[in-house]
Amino acid sequence: MGPKEKSATMLNTTFVRPAAFYLSGLSNISNANYFYVFLCFIYILTVLGNCFLIFVIYLVKTLHTPKYMIVFSLALTDLCGSTALIPKVLDTFLFDRRYIVYEACLSYLFFVWFFAFVQSWTLVTMAYDRFVAICFPLRYHSIVTKPAVALLLLFVWVFSLSLLATVVGFLDRLSFCRSLVVTSFFCDHGPVYHLACNDTTVNSILAKVVITVIMFIPPLLIALTYMCIAVALSRIASGVERLRALKTCTSHLILVAIFFLPLLATNIAALTSYIHPNTRIINSTLTHTVPALLNPIIYSLKTEEVMKSVKRLFRNNKLRNVNLSRR
Repeated sequence: MGPKEKSATMLNTTFVRPAAFYLSGLSNISNANYFYVFLCFIYILTVLGNCFLIFVIYLVKTLHTPKYMIVFSLALTDLCGSTALIPKVLDTFLFDRRYIVYEACLSYLFFVWFFAFVQSWTLVTMAYDRFVAICFPLRYHSIVTKPAVALLLLFVWVFSLSLLATVVGFLDRLSFCRSLVVTSFFCDHGPVYHLACNDTTVNSILAKVVITVIMFIPPLLIALTYMCIAVALSRIASGVERLRALKTCTSHLILVAIFFLPLLATNIAALTSYIHPNTRIINSTLTHTVPALLNPIIYSLKTEEVMKSVKRLFRNNKLRNVNLSRR
């Protein structure tokens, strides 16, 4: 056996698991810290906004409906997803702790993409709720029940968990004998598996499956539901009723646009043309963080039910304080 065959055999039989990876992040930007401070500001507002929406839905009994079960799930997902990503990004780049332990890197990857997956399909569940409400208004309360919505949301969480666990499981089977520099702001799947020196065919297929299931199928399903909604609205004779029905969809459409359009634009641009790594990192960071900030604001300010519930909570709290002070 020649030297080339021996080295190939050693490469196939030797499993190399690195102690840590190095996250490159933004490069050659002198004021990059300002961007990370901005992310810190986004995170604080995201936590406050989503916690506020969660507590309002929890405390107001009139909001204990299937629709607001979905909104609650979205707010919880936004809160967990931002917490999985932003604090670690700040710790990595603001305090220059760019080395991340191998096991922590895989966990980081899992949780960031897991919550992105859940967020994507929760928006599909919202579209289903609006579809039934407008296309089958008389049967809405018999179709969209609490058990049915709970089952849908449970399926989304379990399916997301299973798929991402599979992705991480196949990533853990790779041998890393090349560069350990991950050219991203977190342990992203593509930049990590491209560092492996053995066969990554399965990882490449899984990457395409995840991208399709998170970025392409959900907006396609949402578009189909809104086509059906548009047909149903065109059959409504009264313009006032049509406008009222359309208003119930505006908050959801804004959420869908905020989440999917930047995500699709960034990935399509990356596939079709060259994007500078810094531009890609900034776009990806904002795509993962800004929707979680805006979702509770949109649902608090654009939804009349939530605004009335907030005013009722403050009014009841005020009366309670007045009664306590009189005693």
